[in-house]
Amino acid sequence: MRPADPISASSIDVHISDRVQSRDSAAARRVFEYATAAIEALGDSLNGDFSRAVDTILAVKGRVIVSGMGKSGHIARKIAATLASTGTPAHFVHPAEASHGDLGAVTRADALLMLSFRGETHELADLITFAKRFSIPLIGIASNPDSTLLQAADIPLLLPKLREACPMGLAPTTSTTAMLVLGDALAVALMERRGFTTDQYRELHPGGSLGKALIRVCDIMHVGEERPLVAEDTPVGQALIVMARARFGCVGVVDVKGALVGIFTDGDLARWMNPGLLDRTIGEVMTRTPKIVGLRQLAAEALATMNEKKITVLFVVDPADRQRKPVGILHMHDCLRAGLQ
Repeated sequence: MRPADPISASSIDVHISDRVQSRDSAAARRVFEYATAAIEALGDSLNGDFSRAVDTILAVKGRVIVSGMGKSGHIARKIAATLASTGTPAHFVHPAEASHGDLGAVTRADALLMLSFRGETHELADLITFAKRFSIPLIGIASNPDSTLLQAADIPLLLPKLREACPMGLAPTTSTTAMLVLGDALAVALMERRGFTTDQYRELHPGGSLGKALIRVCDIMHVGEERPLVAEDTPVGQALIVMARARFGCVGVVDVKGALVGIFTDGDLARWMNPGLLDRTIGEVMTRTPKIVGLRQLAAEALATMNEKKITVLFVVDPADRQRKPVGILHMHDCLRAGLQ
């Protein structure tokens, strides 16, 4: 039997009627419309309970244990991951597994954040009982204020009335979106309360393009004896020896107070090359007001400066030091080795 010809994406598009496309678009718009309405209603319904939840999480010395079943469980996992990556230690515990030993992951120093749209998920019962038995703060997210979960919660976060977007109004769609947004809101509010910094964010995201983008100059610069520095009255010959040993293609020039006052590069050497060059001091031939970069600046910013100015090296200074003493030196290759482009 001859195998059927493969169907390409372009051939499928040809057979999709305008009517089908219209129906698909209507379904998509309904999902967007319901989700937008739910998020707006969620914002309008915020009250003191939200701040109480933030206060409670900030007060615990342990972690936030996040739990939920089914689709709510998937959202709970994401909320736990977001909290953990933004400075709030968090961990997901599956409610069914909790009933078979994973309750041992919950301590009295923790807080529980539990999700259930209707608030009657029976798999949560043992977690709720455990929280009440050991006085563990319980934050509940559900849509029914009279539900078992919200009645047991120390802090109830009530979801607004909403409509699921599926044709039967049953599949968790709008409800899970609302839960996810509320979890993100908690994470962001906690970040702001903690004063969570870019440096802390980078420490928790060392991998991938995000971690690379947050690398600072001080993380990859050369310090100490690696800095090619000479005094203004240093003979050019001696300065060239220092420059050659450092292999940065330049030497920094400092005054009697150690402040950076100039730079001498391979390019300067080519411009000044003549029989009398070695009879001069480096201060006579240096380029004044060299380009610098701040100690705490992002390495990506330093790389952009080097590309813009068509240079390969920057001396590093501490902005708090008015004397502009060079604390390090950064080469373009350092940035490239760090994965910046």
